[in-house]
Amino acid sequence: MNKVPMTVAGEKKLRDELEHLKRVERPSIIKDIAVAREHGDLKENAEYHAAREQQGFIEGRIQEIEGKLSNLQVIDVTTIPNKGKVIFGVTVTIVDIDTDKTVKYQIVGDDESDVSAGKISVNSPIARSLIGKEVGDIVSVNTPAGLVEYEIEVVDYI
Repeated sequence: MNKVPMTVAGEKKLRDELEHLKRVERPSIIKDIAVAREHGDLKENAEYHAAREQQGFIEGRIQEIEGKLSNLQVIDVTTIPNKGKVIFGVTVTIVDIDTDKTVKYQIVGDDESDVSAGKISVNSPIARSLIGKEVGDIVSVNTPAGLVEYEIEVVDYI
């Protein structure tokens, strides 16, 4: 199976979620099911059915996270010498050639991406255009609004 790239922070967040699901959510839902069972007839017990459904979601998420963690490739860019090249995990500052608008993005794994926080997926069109380029290079990105050109201003290995 293919390795899934992820930053150190992304791995920590995923492990923390798994820990929370196993130590807090799972025991809580088990108690809810036990309480709902005490109310009698399970066929017409809405609390019981809701708790069982919630348990299914929690168990599914636990399996999903464990699967991702088993195929994880954690990449720590702080241990890689900065040669000004855009690679997975770097934070890159780019300038729109037409508008002079500056934007800063960190290139992260699919599960970590959050555009509002400045984190874009390595599989996004802009990240794919940036990977392998260096400071000073001009990249063209196909967007819904048309072709946009950016100049790479800074590449930080942080």
